[in-house]
Amino acid sequence: MPQLRDSTHSLEEPTSNELVGSRDITGINDGASDVNASTVDDTDSANDDNELSNRAHGLPFERIFGIETEYGVSVTGQRPDSDMLDASHVASVIFEPIVSQSRSTNTYIENGSRLYLDVGAHPEYATAEARTVTDAVRLDAAGENLMAALAHQAERALRERTGNEKLRVHMYKNNTDSQGNSFGCHENYLVRRHVRLNDLEQSFIPFLVTRQIFAGTGVIRAGQFQISQRADFLEDTISSATTRARPMINTRDEPHADSRMYRRLHVIVGDSNRSQKASWMKMMCAHLVLCMIEAQARGEDYRLTRFAMQKPGECARSISRDTSLSAQMTLISGMQVTAIDIQQGYCDAAGRFIARHYNDLAQDMRNDMIACVELWHQTLESLRQGNFSELSSWVDWVAKYQLIQSIKKRSENTQKLNANDATQGTSEGDGETSSTSSANNSQVNKSQTDESQTIKSQTGKSAVDARISQIDFAYHDIAHDDVIGALQKNGKITPIFTLTEIRAARHNPPSDTRAWLRGNFIQQARKNSVQWSADWTSITMLGNRERQAMTVHLIDPFEHSPNEEYDEFMGEILTSRKDDPMLPLI
Repeated sequence: MPQLRDSTHSLEEPTSNELVGSRDITGINDGASDVNASTVDDTDSANDDNELSNRAHGLPFERIFGIETEYGVSVTGQRPDSDMLDASHVASVIFEPIVSQSRSTNTYIENGSRLYLDVGAHPEYATAEARTVTDAVRLDAAGENLMAALAHQAERALRERTGNEKLRVHMYKNNTDSQGNSFGCHENYLVRRHVRLNDLEQSFIPFLVTRQIFAGTGVIRAGQFQISQRADFLEDTISSATTRARPMINTRDEPHADSRMYRRLHVIVGDSNRSQKASWMKMMCAHLVLCMIEAQARGEDYRLTRFAMQKPGECARSISRDTSLSAQMTLISGMQVTAIDIQQGYCDAAGRFIARHYNDLAQDMRNDMIACVELWHQTLESLRQGNFSELSSWVDWVAKYQLIQSIKKRSENTQKLNANDATQGTSEGDGETSSTSSANNSQVNKSQTDESQTIKSQTGKSAVDARISQIDFAYHDIAHDDVIGALQKNGKITPIFTLTEIRAARHNPPSDTRAWLRGNFIQQARKNSVQWSADWTSITMLGNRERQAMTVHLIDPFEHSPNEEYDEFMGEILTSRKDDPMLPLI
């Protein structure tokens, strides 16, 4: 995995009894109250289902990953005397290039991903199927890059139409707007069908609730800093709803694969990370936990149900509102523990899982898992000791929190120096203040937008609060990238992928899933000006006066090799070649 240290040396030829990480949860015992997650129905039908799941794919613990991201849209710099543009209008301009080529605001693109305009004027990008977390995060970064390009073209178009060169279009990769509405970042994990929902509720939910300590993106709400943007909006643990009573896991059974073998786990509890490394960690850790849950369903026991919580929703909010990370949660067993304690338990169990299955895992997956567990352990140690500076390069909420603290400190220093000037009648402090703030807060200074120009002329607490609110949103603005761009330029945040790699991922699907078949079809259909349609499990060449419509079904998400039907299908496209190929989206 790029940018993560290969740590295979730490598990060289392990035995099944070896651990990665040595610290277990203090005080969480293996008492009789623990639910036995390894219990599996001993019925014929359950055995049949297990047999199908075991045949689901050749290599154990392989998975399909995906990320769906809803973006927020706003516009600033409008003239008071002009017709005000709302988010719906701006979103429609953003999608004009899409509609002009696909005649719809819902389409699939060359890398196999889906791009559409969701309810509430939210542009949404769903990554193509990925076989590794690294590929999923790369595709997500490609979607971010595409959305930024669409926002730029919309800004140019609106400036030309309004004659207002100060107008700016903002595209936010976050989860809440200024009105308190929430929108999501949804993770998708393909899991074996023999895993029961009850097992997921008891063994997976506690992980999701507590992982915000390294996967949250931070938010200012009611004047207070919170770790997670989504925590306040989640009530149920598992249900089929997605908007009213938002669950942590959506159970709508749409596997987009053979439903006898798989279910698609639709996780909607997470924040939309700007840090690529944070995205990688939250999904890689989730993958490890799901592997353990699948193993438990086959008879192994990693004692994950001991983390089951009495009130997961309340626990999520309690963690989010406590930046000291000392909030206590009550487990079903009655034990009182912190989020760090629970995450440490999962981390240690993951080490035992890797040791036990070391020879069962594909080498690339094994290396990623080991790197993940090492970083997981180091992260928890840093959080436990309060060494946030070690995490600010990739943990979003920590990076944002430190920015906000620096703004507050700068304001306090300025007020003190101004008070000294007033009492001493000197101006020596002015130059020192300017120099100090420039050195310590240069990345914040570079994040100025239209709103902050007004804030600069203000004084007092209200100006500081306005500036903090502006930074809170600017951190997530992919269209202008003032904050993250400055942090990256100054070496404060290091991305996993280069811009060249990200741009390449906009046009190239993963080569080891059905996304390649879909992406290749879309590329050839566009090149030959063939009308087409697609969804996750099929691709269709639309009919015309000269031919009938043809459809190829892509049921297996792992299958990436063309078969005879697919080759015949693609041959029809090539024979339909026209001289006016469609141009790339943008």
